[in-house]
Amino acid sequence: MRIKRTNTSKNKTKNHLKVDLKLIDPIISKYKNKKGNLIPILQGVQTTYGFIPHEAFIKLSDEIGLKLNDLYGVATFYAQFRLHPGGKHIIKVCHGTACHVQNSDGITDALKEELKINDGETTKDNLFTLESVACLGCCSLAPVMMIDGETYGKLDNAKAVKIIREIKKTEFRV
Repeated sequence: MRIKRTNTSKNKTKNHLKVDLKLIDPIISKYKNKKGNLIPILQGVQTTYGFIPHEAFIKLSDEIGLKLNDLYGVATFYAQFRLHPGGKHIIKVCHGTACHVQNSDGITDALKEELKINDGETTKDNLFTLESVACLGCCSLAPVMMIDGETYGKLDNAKAVKIIREIKKTEFRV
């Protein structure tokens, strides 16, 4: 399952931030002439910026010799890559078979209502991004969501919302 990526004016503005392209020079140098380099390069760029800026795609195309449409093709195929900045906390709700039959749709709906965003969007305060993903590989814990790499299983709507509220409390206490 892929989330629908939309080109809203909000996303366009975020996607064209000023980025220091020199930051990815070490990544390009490390992988430039290696076979199977594209995914590690994109992962490195995303780690650097938190997303893959358009300007980085252009630099990669020029320096590693791949066509821009091939770079975008890979980046949009894999759910791990983002083309615009995400929130501080990335919420991934699993919608694989085991989670789906355990009501992951209801969990996503409850989170959308709590956060007042749609799937694939980021809250106005840039605290949360909500993403539906095909599988998190935790079928025995279904339904599952992952937030910043931490897995939460055996969820229901109320438990999922409670976790989000706890994170909000922690954020605003600091």
